[in-house]
Amino acid sequence: MNLILMLAALSGAMAVAAGAFGAHGASGPAVEWLKTGAHYQLVHALAALVALRLEARGPAWLFLAGGAIFAGTLYLMSVGLPRWLGAVTPIGGALLIAGWLWLAWIGVRS
Repeated sequence: MNLILMLAALSGAMAVAAGAFGAHGASGPAVEWLKTGAHYQLVHALAALVALRLEARGPAWLFLAGGAIFAGTLYLMSVGLPRWLGAVTPIGGALLIAGWLWLAWIGVRS
């Protein structure tokens, strides 16, 4: 079993579900939180698959973890959990940036 592949696929599915809920079942600020979370999560699920194909497992893990934290906190706020979770969202963003920088470093080294 390839854990990164499985998690990237589940992440993509979750992003589509969140986007659909944002488009058809949410209102107020939740719509934008779901839209933003879904966008970032879907992009980084695909980035994880590309990184996996390039045998760059470290960046792939950062894309998955960062996407889960970034989007997850937005999703949780969209269903009514406390807005202080928004203070955690940038941790996910920092992991996403680190993944891209690590991938760039791999490109420089090869």
